[in-house]
Amino acid sequence: MTRIPENDRDIMEKAIYLPMVVTVLNRDLAVVEKSPFKLKKPYLELIEETLKEIQAELSQVKQYMKKNKLQVLETKRDDAFTMYMFIYKGYEEHHNYFNPRIRNKVQEIMETYLLKKHLSR
Repeated sequence: MTRIPENDRDIMEKAIYLPMVVTVLNRDLAVVEKSPFKLKKPYLELIEETLKEIQAELSQVKQYMKKNKLQVLETKRDDAFTMYMFIYKGYEEHHNYFNPRIRNKVQEIMETYLLKKHLSR
């Protein structure tokens, strides 16, 4: 049983996923820059704008966590699972995440941001 309220746990999970999304988008940006696309600019702008938006949200997550004394630390990783220690107002909880679940969640976040950009035009 977790002592962490759902809202705070969601924010702590964002502290796991959002940096991964930033890493993936930065790699994709480098690939697009080196690619032989005839028109790179639309792809670069889409990735850059998405990166800005995610970095802004990550900044808000970090501020909230600092203000509310929340921390997330990776403690152990193997081929199948990654364990994180959630520190919530002095209490420690260990949460184990299945690596494919992490990958799927990062992909879902990327799709949400990229589709939002696409649909808002």
